[in-house]
Amino acid sequence: MKMKLWSVILLPAFLAAGCVGTVSEKKTAAVPFVKDKIEGRYERTVPQVYEAALHVVKLNGTLQNEMILHKQEIPARAIEARVNQRKVWIRVEPVDAKVTSVVVQARTSGGGTDMRLAYELEKQIALQLVNK
Repeated sequence: MKMKLWSVILLPAFLAAGCVGTVSEKKTAAVPFVKDKIEGRYERTVPQVYEAALHVVKLNGTLQNEMILHKQEIPARAIEARVNQRKVWIRVEPVDAKVTSVVVQARTSGGGTDMRLAYELEKQIALQLVNK
C-alpha cells in the first residue's frame, strides 16, 4: 500500500520535471512550458549592454561563466550566474545595427521560474545603461 501511495505522489513530480533550454544554449533540469525569461531592447552596442549586464550580475550575485555563442552569423554573448540562490542566464545579441537585445532567464534550484528576479535584473540593466 505504501508503494502505491508513493508512486501516486512521485509520478506527477517526474512528469512535471524535464529539461529546458537556457538562453546560453545549454539544457537544465526544470519545469517545462512555463515563462521564465524577459527581453529588453536598447539602442546601444553589444559591448555596452554586455558590460551593464555583467555589472548588474556582480552587484547582485556571483558570476559563474561567460560565453561567446558562435551559432549565429553575428556572435551573441551570454552570462551564467547565481543570484539569491537562483540560476540566472543572460544573453546579449544584436538585433540590427543600432539595437541590442538582452534576455534574462531565472530559475529556482527546484526548476521553477522566478520572473520577479528576471524582471528586476532586466530593469537594473536598463538603469545601468541610462547612467552611462
